[in-house]
Amino acid sequence: MNRRDEAIEIFNCGFNCSQAVLSVFCDHLDFDKETALKISTGFGGGMRKGEVCGAVTGAIMVLGLKEGHFAVGETKAKSKAYELVKDFESRFEKLNESIICKNLLKYDLSVETELAMIKEKGLFDVICPKVIADAIDIIEEILILKDS
Repeated sequence: MNRRDEAIEIFNCGFNCSQAVLSVFCDHLDFDKETALKISTGFGGGMRKGEVCGAVTGAIMVLGLKEGHFAVGETKAKSKAYELVKDFESRFEKLNESIICKNLLKYDLSVETELAMIKEKGLFDVICPKVIADAIDIIEEILILKDS
């Protein structure tokens, strides 16, 4: 099964967009899936406020785990990670016009009446799988370009 299908299956099992994206790259990052699912839990639904989309935050976590800096004075790695994040966000916005959850869903899930509209219209079932797939595709492109 490819990462896109696996991520959508994870999402369909009740996990959020951030969890779905981060967890399917664990094999590539030498990072365990349980920790990935736990650490990304709070990022779903734009951190429950409709802010930065969980698929985007999951992807940024992947980039950080792959290219992030961890040592004092390691400015090259930090700059490289920031470049990759900007590249990811630019590509994601080109496909989806925004990285903000409430803009993608056209409703703010932190507002109870709007959350009800999202559910009534089935937007989690339509929008979320698309942005998850887009995030996976972009990350795979970036990592393949990076590794070649």
